[in-house]
Amino acid sequence: MPVELITVPCLSDNYAFVIHDTQSGDTAVVDVPETAPIRAALDARGWTLTDILLTHHHPDHVQGVADLRGTARVIGAKADQHRLPPLDLAVSEGERFTVLGRDVDVLDVSGHTVGHIAFHMPAERLLFTGDSLMAMGCGRLFEGTAAQMWDSLCKLRHFAPETRVCSGHEYTLTNARFASSLEPSNRAIISRLEATEKARENGHATVPSLLSLERDTNPFLRADDPDLARALKMPDAEPAEIFAEVRGRRDRI
Repeated sequence: MPVELITVPCLSDNYAFVIHDTQSGDTAVVDVPETAPIRAALDARGWTLTDILLTHHHPDHVQGVADLRGTARVIGAKADQHRLPPLDLAVSEGERFTVLGRDVDVLDVSGHTVGHIAFHMPAERLLFTGDSLMAMGCGRLFEGTAAQMWDSLCKLRHFAPETRVCSGHEYTLTNARFASSLEPSNRAIISRLEATEKARENGHATVPSLLSLERDTNPFLRADDPDLARALKMPDAEPAEIFAEVRGRRDRI
């Protein structure tokens, strides 16, 4: 049986993700921006939280942990545990652990922060990316380098196309408008911008997103795409240089 996935809006534009196994009754949450919306989602369904997974240390991803954790197991990056709430399980890239009876693989996706991790559930084709890979975007480089983030995104883009990318914010409309400004004739980007505008007008979340869609329309995943390089007038630049240019332009919006 597949797990049930609930996208929970938090704060002004954050998301937490609640994952539930109907057979065991186990329930996990990825990131805890605040307690109340997550607790309301659990209570409405009669679910008991068993695990909390944390992608990185920023307050808008962890500040609700103390109030929510109860007896739940808290899992986060070993490299970042000095900045995280107390962990019951500290994990590193290449390790695999079990949540809800499912395998979870750990990836180091440093860039937004150093020590940021992502969680991949291969059987479920779920990828929890926090503020690394986002819908049509990626996180600002607060601690890492452009080369680090490009390497992290290359790891993430190679999973199955039908993988659902569960990222931490509702930034898709701004990101789509930015992508369109880079390549105003790109039909895939125009189509996604239109779909995103309609979704937001109707109050719908645009996250999770399909990895196949990110590959086609997310400029940060396409730093080695010759079409993007030509649009930027950087046809001979290395992918990491293209990525840095795109990130710099996005930062100036």
